[in-house]
Amino acid sequence: MKIKNISIIGLGLIGGSIAKALQKSDYDFVISAFDKPEVLSKAIEEEVIHSKLSSYEDSLNSDLIFLCLPVSNSIDVFETIAPKLNNNTILTDVCSVKNVFKEKWDKIDSNGIYIGGHPMTGKEKGGFNNSDSLLFENSVYILTEKENMNPLFDDFQKIISSFDSNILHIPAKQHDVIAASVSHLPQLVSVALVNAASLKTDNYNFLDLAAGGFRDMTRIASSDFTIWESIIANNKNQILTAMDKFSYDLSTLTDWISEDNYEAIHSYFESARVCRDEVPQNSKGFLHPLFDLFGFVTDQPGAISKISTALFEVGINIKDMELLKIREGSGGTFRLSFESLEEVEKASVILKQIGFETA
Repeated sequence: MKIKNISIIGLGLIGGSIAKALQKSDYDFVISAFDKPEVLSKAIEEEVIHSKLSSYEDSLNSDLIFLCLPVSNSIDVFETIAPKLNNNTILTDVCSVKNVFKEKWDKIDSNGIYIGGHPMTGKEKGGFNNSDSLLFENSVYILTEKENMNPLFDDFQKIISSFDSNILHIPAKQHDVIAASVSHLPQLVSVALVNAASLKTDNYNFLDLAAGGFRDMTRIASSDFTIWESIIANNKNQILTAMDKFSYDLSTLTDWISEDNYEAIHSYFESARVCRDEVPQNSKGFLHPLFDLFGFVTDQPGAISKISTALFEVGINIKDMELLKIREGSGGTFRLSFESLEEVEKASVILKQIGFETA
């Protein structure tokens, strides 16, 4: 591994998680970071980083720089440090828009290398306090470059892979087209849906009657606009194209309902069902679907530890775990996910041997 010195500009949820993942990797890195003084002090105290940077330009002495600020701030810092990169220094960002960086990079005369990045993961709450070394596990990590003559490029990909992420190479412009449809449009639709349903009468608040389906569809409506403002501004054209397509579909559906054309509506529902079933269900945007095993866990101390230990001892790695149902005083149903059907079958045998029910 030729990359030794790594700087992280911004120790929020993503930047902090990258720092923690680097510390837990099998490689020996020297990690520095730039952020607010109180954040840096906490990161030093928790031994997540080795040193503080007094300015983001101090990162230029590193082999690899992770730019982990909101889009607008990342663009400002990018424009400042990208032209000053040393030979073979890699600069990468983690923003959910990519082409704006690619266009700026193409106009810059720099000795370094830029690799656009977008880890497809996150949490509802941001900030360093919510960062997690396992945040990227089983997630897709998009890179805008596939091959590069830079001798450190392979090392960079090894670092991303060490997060247990799955690298997917997508050109910057194509990334933004996809993101507009599967990420940015859903965010705006979720916001619009909540506002459209937020009606009140003298006797009823409509949202008081909202069930689980409504909550699931609108969870992301709680997102902070300060983050989304720069995303919308920097992917405006692609978002508008996605919204035009959505508006056309909604208008067509409106016409069918007005005309009592239930045959067309049925076909539309069926098409959506088929497409929805193709969406990976078992992970954070995982490229290859995981295989599930459902088990009932009794309500007693150490039950989960007993399961994980038994599987660990035979070399079976649990890739994901989720509590689906819980019955107070009795136990709960868990979903355990594995990389292969063979591991599911082996895990089922092991769990039954130690007294757990599986399905």
